[in-house]
Formats: sequence, structure tokens, C-alpha cells
Amino acid sequence: MATLSKDELQQARIDLAASFRWAVRHGLHEGICNHFSLAVGDDQFLINPHGFHWSEITASSLLLANYDGTIVEGDREVEPTAFYIHSRVHKACPQATCVMHTHMPYATALTLVEGGRLEPVEQGGLRFHGKIAYDDDYNGLALDTSEGDRIAEKMGNCSVMFMAAHGVTVTGSTIARTYDHLYYLERACQAQVIARSTGLPLRRLPDDVIERTVQQFAQSNTDSAPIHFEALKRILDRDEPDYKE
Repeated sequence: MATLSKDELQQARIDLAASFRWAVRHGLHEGICNHFSLAVGDDQFLINPHGFHWSEITASSLLLANYDGTIVEGDREVEPTAFYIHSRVHKACPQATCVMHTHMPYATALTLVEGGRLEPVEQGGLRFHGKIAYDDDYNGLALDTSEGDRIAEKMGNCSVMFMAAHGVTVTGSTIARTYDHLYYLERACQAQVIARSTGLPLRRLPDDVIERTVQQFAQSNTDSAPIHFEALKRILDRDEPDYKE
């Protein structure tokens, strides 16, 4: 990918900081854990520093790191699992300009049960149909390059991966689209976990309806992710303007 200009890099910092602030508001965060990153060209990526709660992350607090782990800008460290997951996924998966890894509760719940899958039973889930990889082999913490490479290989060309006993990784071409995917993925998982809790079987949609709806999503001229994200930033501009600092 082309290396971002100075102005583009600053806007990327602002947008990535906004995504962290909204992950807190949407309940997608977990302490000081989990990580969002953005490839910016020249084998470099922005990522959150270890030890920051997401509610306090600002544009200037984000780290700029090389794929080899060197910190180019910033005075903190990259959490080790963050480095091994994100650097390898950015390097191996061409669709993964932005990578968001979380342990958000409803999506993670599906990684804990036998046969846990996001089923094609409702509209929210259908937007991800055919775009999900499932890694059913939990290998412990990602603390070396080989585990990062294994995760990246499992991800392949998919935009979402459910990671057994762990959480999810969501990728996209921009911060806005990736965060939009992350938000709606958790909403779809929430609906299905709640439906399963009734003890009643999920009602699968007919195959022709599934395929037609998937095509409708693909052919739609309405890309709501950018305007969704702009709306979120307007709220932050009013309530938490320090995210831009």
C-alpha cells in the first residue's frame, strides 16, 4: 500500500483514537487489553500502547511501529500479543489495512461452545455470510511469530475470524468500515446468543433468500460505514474532544 502523507497519518491517528473511544461506549473493550491497528505503508502500523485504557487514548498516544517491532513514534511499548497478531495479519492478509481484535462478549461467547458459528438466521448476520473464518484451535497466548503466522493463515482472505476460546479479529480497508463491521458483528452475535438462550432452535432462512440477501448487500450503492463513523465522531467532538489531541 502507498505510504500515508503527514496529513493523512494525522487523520488516521484521530480516526483510530475515535474507534477506541467508541469501543468503550459500545462495551466492546476489556480493561487495557485488546488492540486496534492500521497499516500506514512502508511496513509500519499505528497501534494502541500497552497500559492505556481505551477511554483515555488520544491521537498522539498511539504508537507507530515497524513490522519488526521497532517503535518509530511513541514512548510506550506494544503489548507482545498485539505485535505478533497485528504485524503478521497486516503482512500476510492484503484486505487487512485495519485490524481490530477484541474479546467483545457476545462474539466471544460463540467461540466457547461446540459448533459455535454465526448462523444465517437474521439480517444482521447475513452481512457477514461467506466472509468469516473460524479458528477452532486455541494454542494459548500469541507470543511468537509462528503463532501470529498461524492466525494470519487462518484468516486468509476473510474479513472476520472467530478465534476459539479467545475472541474475534475483524479487518477492513478503512478504520470506518472496520469499526462498522466490528459493531454490527457484535450486535448480530448478541441477537443469536439471546435467541439460543431461549432453548428454542434457530430458524434457518431458505438458501435462496440467504443468497439473494448477500447479493443485495454486495450490490447496494449505500455505504453507510463512513457516514456512521462521521456521526460517531461528531458525538465525540461534543462530549470527548480530547480524543483528537
